[in-house]
Amino acid sequence: MRYLLDTNIFIFAVIDRDALSHDVKAILEDYDNTFCVSAETVRELIVAFNTGSIVSRQWKTASDMIKSIVNDYYIRILPVGEEQMETYAKLELNYAEDHRDPSDHVIIAHAITNHLPLISSDRKFEFYRKQGLDLIFNKR
Repeated sequence: MRYLLDTNIFIFAVIDRDALSHDVKAILEDYDNTFCVSAETVRELIVAFNTGSIVSRQWKTASDMIKSIVNDYYIRILPVGEEQMETYAKLELNYAEDHRDPSDHVIIAHAITNHLPLISSDRKFEFYRKQGLDLIFNKR
């Protein structure tokens, strides 16, 4: 099965595996599964790396991190294109919980458009199920 990993799940998988629930670890450890991240996730990771929010001895540069995503972790980076932007434009946003993060919205739109279950620890994502999001919530 194919899955889309939210930014937080990628970080936990690489840096803090204890932050992953048993169920999510089982999904990540199943070699029959294929994992993807949105290009928006990669953008977030680059910003976090360059600002020092992500610290890892395994990467010296943001470019090393990107190469590692693909070559070491075998995760496909999916481009954000017109279809994903159309979904994003139509997405009803979760203002009730003050969910205003545009990167989250792009990642959610990517999961909906590509019909990929999204694995995330973000509690605000539950709201988007009624719009077609298949969410696997990481209960920490």
